[in-house]
Amino acid sequence: MLQTANKFLFMIQVLNITLFIGIIFFLIIPSVVLLIECIASLFSQSDHSKKTNLAHPRTVVLVPAHNEAEQIESVLQKVLAQLNTQDRLVVIADNCHDETAALARSTGATVIERFNQEKRGKGYALDYGLKFIENDPPEVVVILDADCQIEPGTISSITRLAQDSGRPVQATYLMDQPDHPSLKDKISMFSLTVKNLVRLKGLNSLGWHSLLTGSGMAFPWSVISKVSLAGSKTTDDMQLTVDLAIAGDSPIFSQEALVTGRLMKNKHAQSQRMRWEHGHIEMILVEVPRLLKEFIKQRRIELLILALDIFVPPLSLLVMIWLIATFICSLAVTIGASLLPVAVALVAGCLIVAAVLLAWWQYGRNNLSLLSLIAIPFYVLSKIPIYLKFLVQPQSRWLRTERDG
Repeated sequence: MLQTANKFLFMIQVLNITLFIGIIFFLIIPSVVLLIECIASLFSQSDHSKKTNLAHPRTVVLVPAHNEAEQIESVLQKVLAQLNTQDRLVVIADNCHDETAALARSTGATVIERFNQEKRGKGYALDYGLKFIENDPPEVVVILDADCQIEPGTISSITRLAQDSGRPVQATYLMDQPDHPSLKDKISMFSLTVKNLVRLKGLNSLGWHSLLTGSGMAFPWSVISKVSLAGSKTTDDMQLTVDLAIAGDSPIFSQEALVTGRLMKNKHAQSQRMRWEHGHIEMILVEVPRLLKEFIKQRRIELLILALDIFVPPLSLLVMIWLIATFICSLAVTIGASLLPVAVALVAGCLIVAAVLLAWWQYGRNNLSLLSLIAIPFYVLSKIPIYLKFLVQPQSRWLRTERDG
C-alpha cells in the first residue's frame, strides 16, 4: 500500500513539473512577447523613410498575377502614377486563363507570361520575374500583389528607405473591410491588424526587425539577387524573413507606407486560412529551432528576437492553447496536482487579454465593439477543425483565393 502511494505521489510530482514547464514554454513565453510588442507599439518612432534625403532610386515593381482581370487595370494605374521615367513595372501573368495579360499590357506595363502547372504559386512567379530583369537590374525591387491598392507616396518611401539602409523594407499591409462584414470578418481583420501592424510597430519601436508580410515589400538588388524565391508555400514571406535575417539582412518596417487588400470571401476563406495557419505552425516547428541554432552560432541577438517573435502563434491558436491548458491543469487538480500550473495559466490568460485590449484600443475599437471581443473564444472554436487537420493533413501551399468585392 505504501509503495503504491509513493508511486502515485511521484507521478503527481512529474505531472506538476510537466504542466508547469509546458505552461511556461507554450503560454508564458509567447504571451509575454505579444504583450511587450503591443506595449511598445504605443511608443511609435517616426518613420525611417523621413530620415533619408536620397533621391528616388531606379526601381522595378514586380506584380505577380493569377487571373486578376477584374482589378488589374486599376491597381497598375495607381502604381504607374508613382513611378519615374527610369522605373519599370513588370507584371508576371502566372498560369492565367483570363484577360489579365492583355489588360495589364493596355496600361503600359511590361508583361511576361508563365505557364507551368507543376510549379504553381507566387514564389515561382516572382523567381521568373527576377530572372527576367537580372540582365538590367534596378537599384531596388518592389513586390506588390495584383489585388492590392497602394497609397500615394508608398513606392518612393519604401524604395528610398531600402536604398538608404541596404535592407529590405515592409510597408504596412492591411485589409479593407468588405461590404456588410460579419462579426467573424471583423475579428479576422482585427487579428490581421495585430499581426501586420501592431506587432510590427512594436518591434520597430524597440529597434528590431520586421517580418515580411507578402505585399508592399522593397528590396535592394544586392539583397534580393542573392536569395531564391521559388516556392509554393503561403509562408514563403516568413521563410524569406528568416533566410535574410540569418544572412544579416533583417527587414525593417515602414508604418506610414501603406498597401491594402480585400478580405477573402467567406466561401473561400476557410481553405486559405487553413494554409496560413498550417504554414505558421510549420514555421514554428522548423524555423524557430534553426534560428536558435544560428543565434548560438553567430551570437546575434536579433536572431533570438526573431525566433521569439515567430514562436508567437496566430492569436486564435494562442487563445485555444490557453483554453486547453487551463482546462487540463484544472482537471489535474482534481486528482491531487498542484494549483501552481493553474495559477500560471491564469497569469498567461491575463497577459493575452491585456495585449488584445491594448491592440484593440489602438486599432480595433472603431470597427469592433468591446462587447464583440467576447465572441473571440467562439471564433477560436470555429478554427478547431483547421488545427486538427494539421495533425493529419498539413497544408501550406499557396493558392489564389477569391476576394470580396
